Amino acid sequence: DPFWLTARTLILSSFLLLAGTSLVLAQRTPGGRARFWRHVAQVAACAMLVSVGSYLVFPRSYIWFGVLHAIAVSLVLIRPLAGRPGLALGLGLAVIAAGNVVASPWFDGRAWGWLGFATVKPITEDYVPLFPWTGVMLIGVALGHALVRNDFRAIAPFARLPRWIAWLGRHSLGVYMVHQPLLFGGLWLIARH
Repeated sequence: DPFWLTARTLILSSFLLLAGTSLVLAQRTPGGRARFWRHVAQVAACAMLVSVGSYLVFPRSYIWFGVLHAIAVSLVLIRPLAGRPGLALGLGLAVIAAGNVVASPWFDGRAWGWLGFATVKPITEDYVPLFPWTGVMLIGVALGHALVRNDFRAIAPFARLPRWIAWLGRHSLGVYMVHQPLLFGGLWLIARH
C-alpha cells in the first residue's frame, strides 16, 4: 500500500539521517575513536540478535540485512567522511541516485543483495541495502555539520520537550530492541482473545 510504503520510507530516512548526524556529534566528544567502535559493535550485535530472533519467528523471511545491519556497516564506511560535509552530501546524493537507478540480476539473492542493486526485492521482513540508504546517512553527516555551524538553533525548540523524550533519544538502540517484542507480544495476546 502506498501509504505504508511512504510511512516506512519516512521513518527509515529519519533513523538514518539521525545516525549520520550523530556520527558528526560523536566525533566532537573526547574518546571518540573507542566510543565509535564500541557503538558499532553494539549495533552489529543487536543486528545479529534481530537476525536470530526473526529467523525463529519468520524462518522463510528472516531479516538478514535490515536497518541495524545497514547502520553498522554504513557507520564504518562513512566515518572517514564525518569531517567533510560537502563531500558527504554530494556522495550521499550519488548513492541515493545509484540505488534507485542501477539494477542487475547479479545482485538478486543474499550474496550481493545487501548492496541494493537487486532487480526484485528479496523476501525478508526488513530490507535496508547500502544503496540507496547509506546515502541518507551521508546526508545526515552534512546535516550534522549544518546544525553545529548554526549552534543548533534549528532544533532549539526541542530542548523544551519533556525529559523522558530526551531519555528515549539517549537510549534509542535499547528502545528499538525492546519495542518489537513488546508489539509482537501484545498482538499475540490480542489475537488469542
